[in-house]
Amino acid sequence: MTLQMPEKVTIIEVGPRDGLQNEKAFVPTDLKKDFIKGLKNAGITEMELTSFVSPKWVPQMRDAAEIAASSLDNRGRNIVLAPNRKGIDRVYTTNVKAVAVFVGVSNTFNQKNINKTTQESLDELAPIIKELKEKEFFVRACISTAFYCPYEGKIKQEDTLNLCRQFVETGVDELSVADTIGMAAPHESYALFSSLKKEFPDVLLTAHFHDTRKLALTNIFAALQAGIDRFDTSAGGLGGCPFAPGAAGNAATEDVVYMLQRMGIETNIDLEKLLEAIKIVEPHLSRPIESTYYLRHAHQ
Repeated sequence: MTLQMPEKVTIIEVGPRDGLQNEKAFVPTDLKKDFIKGLKNAGITEMELTSFVSPKWVPQMRDAAEIAASSLDNRGRNIVLAPNRKGIDRVYTTNVKAVAVFVGVSNTFNQKNINKTTQESLDELAPIIKELKEKEFFVRACISTAFYCPYEGKIKQEDTLNLCRQFVETGVDELSVADTIGMAAPHESYALFSSLKKEFPDVLLTAHFHDTRKLALTNIFAALQAGIDRFDTSAGGLGGCPFAPGAAGNAATEDVVYMLQRMGIETNIDLEKLLEAIKIVEPHLSRPIESTYYLRHAHQ
C-alpha cells in the first residue's frame, strides 16, 4: 500500500509569538530579533513574529511594534497576531501586511481567554476581517480548541467545521486549526482535516498541534494523509497557552522537519541552522528544551 503524502510541506514558525508569550521573564528585544533572524536564515518563510495584545495581559509582547518594524522582509510572510480592534489599529501603524486573529470553538475557553462567547468574537471580527481584506492584508484565522477544551471536554467536529465555515464566509485566506491542549488522537486528526480539505479546497489549511501527550508527530502524520501540507510548529517546542492549564508546547519545528525529511518530503529548512537559532534563545527560557532532535544534536 502506498501512502498518499504531499511532496512538499510549508512550516509556519510560531516560536517568536506563540512560543515566547508564556515566558515569565522578559526575553530581551534584541535577542528576539536575533532569534527571528536565525529562523529565517534556516529557511523559514512564514512566521508569527509577535502579538499586538495588551502588555498588561501579555507583558512578553510589549515590544511588538519594535519587533514588527525590524523583522519585516520580502522573503516570505511575516504575520502578527491582533485579537481585536485595538490590536488591529496598532497594526495599521506598521508596515505589516499579514494578520492573525483567533477564536475558540469552545465558548467557555473563549470567555476565559477574551471575555466573549465564540459568537460575540465572530461578530466583532467579521467587519474587521472585511476591512483588512479591503486593505489587501493576508488574514489567518486561528481556530482554538478545535478538538478538545480544558473546560468543556470533547468538541463536536461539526462545531469546529461550523466556525471554520463562518470564518471562510468573512473572506479569510487561511484557517489554522489547533489542538490547543494536545488531546487529539491520530484518527481524530485525520477525520477533521479530511472534512476540512473536502469542504474548503480553496482555503489554506494549516494544522497546529501541541505535544502535551507526545502525540503531535502522529497527529501531523495523520493530517499529512488527509492532504494537509501546512503545519504550525515552534522551534525548541516552545509554547503553551496561559488559558489552557497543563497544555505543553507546540510540536517542535526541528522534530517535525526531521520526520518530514526522513519521509522524503521537502521543507527547504536547514536543521543545523535551525539549531543555531534555538541556541540564541535557550539561555533565556524558563524551562529546558526537550525536543528529541535538539537534545541529540545541539551540543555535539
